[in-house]
Amino acid sequence: MKEITVLKVAPMCAPEVVTLKNDLRSLQEAVSIGAPSVGLIEIVNLDPKTAILCNEEGKLIGLQPNRHLGCDVLCGVFYVVGQDGKGNLTSLSPKGIERFQKTFAVPEIIDAEEAEATLMAMFYSL
Repeated sequence: MKEITVLKVAPMCAPEVVTLKNDLRSLQEAVSIGAPSVGLIEIVNLDPKTAILCNEEGKLIGLQPNRHLGCDVLCGVFYVVGQDGKGNLTSLSPKGIERFQKTFAVPEIIDAEEAEATLMAMFYSL
């Protein structure tokens, strides 16, 4: 089983470098810290070589608001990971670790109401 080196960003904490097993069950468990059950993972692309791995239901199940990402609020623990452009997660490069340690260095105080205000659903007509 392959392991990847990534950046863990927990609410009210500075980012830390960790190693995760790169299989579905381990990734689900990693994003489920503080959740009532094992979560669904969501991958949010930041650029062609970098993504965020988070709990898809973080806001819905009331995980602690963590950091702003654009107009959104990420809830619960999330990880900054590398990606190979073919849908596979990889280790974050040393340059990426340095960049995102700075990006997420300062913990944010975000109340639950602000996080809930970013909940959205899109409906498409076929």
